[in-house]
Amino acid sequence: MEGSLGGAGSLERDIPNRMNYSKRIGILRRRMAAEKLSGLLVTHLPDVRYLCGFTGSSGALAVTARAVRLFTDGRYRTQAAEEVASAIKGAKVEIVPSAAAVAAVQWLAVQAGETGRVGFDSAQTSVAELARWKAALPAKLRRKLLVPVASLVERLRWLKDDDELAIMADAAKLGDALFAYLLGFIRPGLTEAAVAAELEYEARIRGAEGMSFESIVASGMRSALPHGRASDAQLPRHGFLTLDFGVILKGYCSDMTRTVCLGKPTAREREVYEAVLEAQEAAVAAVIGKAECGVVDEAARGVLRRAGMADAFSHSTGHGVGLEIHEGPRIGAGQKDLLAPGMVITIEPGVYFAGEFGVRIEDMVAVTRTGGRVLTGSPKALIEL
Repeated sequence: MEGSLGGAGSLERDIPNRMNYSKRIGILRRRMAAEKLSGLLVTHLPDVRYLCGFTGSSGALAVTARAVRLFTDGRYRTQAAEEVASAIKGAKVEIVPSAAAVAAVQWLAVQAGETGRVGFDSAQTSVAELARWKAALPAKLRRKLLVPVASLVERLRWLKDDDELAIMADAAKLGDALFAYLLGFIRPGLTEAAVAAELEYEARIRGAEGMSFESIVASGMRSALPHGRASDAQLPRHGFLTLDFGVILKGYCSDMTRTVCLGKPTAREREVYEAVLEAQEAAVAAVIGKAECGVVDEAARGVLRRAGMADAFSHSTGHGVGLEIHEGPRIGAGQKDLLAPGMVITIEPGVYFAGEFGVRIEDMVAVTRTGGRVLTGSPKALIEL
């Protein structure tokens, strides 16, 4: 384990203004050169934000070896100018009446000339979008200008810098505080929806921009649903309650799961809980730079296999987290990607017995050279309410 990750502290710091966007663009340009690209079209909004700081809901970023230009519409005239100017010196913002991506493609075509190659992320582009872009080009460029590439930006986002790690540590701390608050709020007879509403209200009051995803509040037999979103079911007097939620802080997501017991657990419930906890801690212990993602998954899966519960573990052990709640790498069976310092992943094994109950325990873990630093600090020993 390593110590502080970039000095996580107060939620009041204005960290995003210190993000080194120019460094990110520099790394991206080197990757573009390696792919022999004269330009890159970036349309996936989390990628756009990562590269230039723009937080609007509509925009396309065009990057060449010498220029960076954001295309957006009139709603963001002031916001885009402020965010991009403060992020990258010399970057331009162009306001267009509609179809920001089309305008970006046309601009890139002029920069690239007749022999240039402009990359686009095929994983984030529909067939219809690509057809629109090509239709906006001169006929002689439609077949050869636009080149599909594996996401050059997404892989950059897997590795968080110190500022990103500090924000994510703050987001995890906020999640911990919300969980502690819920422990005093939860009681039999409340609906799952009421618990979710209280959670999300309290998150906003405490500074969250929103929730990372629709909160999962699943009690009793519904805890056997891995994605059992809050319903009008009432919390039982006896049984498990799974709480899986996350907050967004300065654009970055947190993610945590705790399963608590309402009333006294049965011997079987305690046995299952302890097996999942052992699996979760085994996988956390396997997190280290250069470890294969599949090896980390197997650390959890092996524990549950030995406990005779492997068939009840129906999903991967974890995933990357950042500007999106689900990023790479995937912590799953057979995954060959290597962990690297700066990645933030979840470790969340669970078992689910239909008609009975389910248990899942999840932490966010920052990968370091010597191990994994758990960002979520909430207790994992079985809590009885």
